Amino acid sequence: MRIAIISDTHLPRGTRRLPDACVQRLRAADLILHGGDVVSAAVLDEIAALGPPVAAVCGNVDEPELRLRLPQRRVVEVGGGLRIGMLHDAGPAAGRLERLRAGFADCAAVVFGHSHVPLHERSADGAFQIFNPGSPTDRRRQPVHTMGEAVVADGAIAFEHIRFP
Repeated sequence: MRIAIISDTHLPRGTRRLPDACVQRLRAADLILHGGDVVSAAVLDEIAALGPPVAAVCGNVDEPELRLRLPQRRVVEVGGGLRIGMLHDAGPAAGRLERLRAGFADCAAVVFGHSHVPLHERSADGAFQIFNPGSPTDRRRQPVHTMGEAVVADGAIAFEHIRFP
């Protein structure tokens, strides 16, 4: 199973749009996860129209209609019963991995957004991961735009950042 992961798209905004390479990866995925700050319901509908099912959480700048449609936290089950937790703002960096592991105790991983900073960390025992895909549209102080992909196979989840110029 291939999962495309985006967050902090902040659309619509001027002429900004998802990079073509990002859209191709979204279309090719079996599932799309969005870590919040989609901003508008119309944009979420456009992402959903790409084909794969979309699981999203609301972000801190999402319009009221999205806040009604999307939960603040969710858990999705992927290939073979693995669970991925989702939320937008994972809080301060200090203690983040441990805090998310405690908050999503039945999950193998947590996907989040908010900072626009790509991040992938594993617990010392390797049984839990946290992943922030960054942003494909609003890189802030990052050198490039990013998204994430995960492959679920043989009872494990492997995350990867995809970088766009």
